[in-house]
Amino acid sequence: MTKDLTHAPAVAFRAATKTYGAARALDGIDLTVRRGETVALLGRNGAGKSSTVSLLLGLDEPDSGHVELFGGAPALAVAAGRVGAMLQEGQATPRVTVREVVSFVARTYPAPMPVAEALALAGLTGFAERRVARLSGGQAQRVRFAIALVGNPELVVLDEPTSALDVEARQEFWEAMHGYARRGNTVLFSTHYLEEADAYADRIVVLDAGRIVADGTGEELKRAAGGSLVSFDLAGSPTEWLTALPGVTSVEVRKDRARLRTEDSDATVRALAARDAIRSLEVTRASLHDAFLTLSHRTGERLEPAR
Repeated sequence: MTKDLTHAPAVAFRAATKTYGAARALDGIDLTVRRGETVALLGRNGAGKSSTVSLLLGLDEPDSGHVELFGGAPALAVAAGRVGAMLQEGQATPRVTVREVVSFVARTYPAPMPVAEALALAGLTGFAERRVARLSGGQAQRVRFAIALVGNPELVVLDEPTSALDVEARQEFWEAMHGYARRGNTVLFSTHYLEEADAYADRIVVLDAGRIVADGTGEELKRAAGGSLVSFDLAGSPTEWLTALPGVTSVEVRKDRARLRTEDSDATVRALAARDAIRSLEVTRASLHDAFLTLSHRTGERLEPAR
């Protein structure tokens, strides 16, 4: 019986492992990316992001477990033009024009996107006749994005796509990416910029030591790290009782200021008020940065993906 792949997810990792010598880069990860999702991979250096991308693109194979794209082998999806990639390495030949290099790549795919459409999606229409050597860093990055798109892929994989770009160029790039995603396509990107993951991803997957330690929306990750931060001056008072306050999940003291992570800031503040222990009180929501620092050290803990 022929396998029906119509509803297969865009990406599926099943207990995938990968080792390089004595280093275990991936330690049995399970990951599903549905069609049409935009998913961010976060992790410290060495967490397993690059290994995940390599297996996903068929550049390497897992030692055990399985990796599938659209229900089949990654190499098949790549050869069929269903996947586009924008990796950190490599750059276009500088003497050719933007249109020439994108056109050349288009001819290598079985059913490419019209070159003018790829240039428009990447925000390059006005630079089509400019030589690559004369482009700014942000413009050159958009050329790489157009190259990833011109095969007309259903999935695009972006490895640190805005590294070394200034704030304006990063914003322009994400506007271009949004144009592609709005067509119902799938995007998976790795980044060191936490605010990008929070702003542009439907889901955020946190890798640590080759394992997925969190998988959910930005809001879910923030709640998992403790929904709010309550900070105040101790004014020389002791700290032993802080951990017993309602809602408090962790306590940090810097100089004479306490910083409490809490799941119920209202209850925490009321308890502080009852003890007349509030000096220079400040209540803020946990940021994605707080969540990342917390979750990337909680190996084995995992959030359920957003439904």
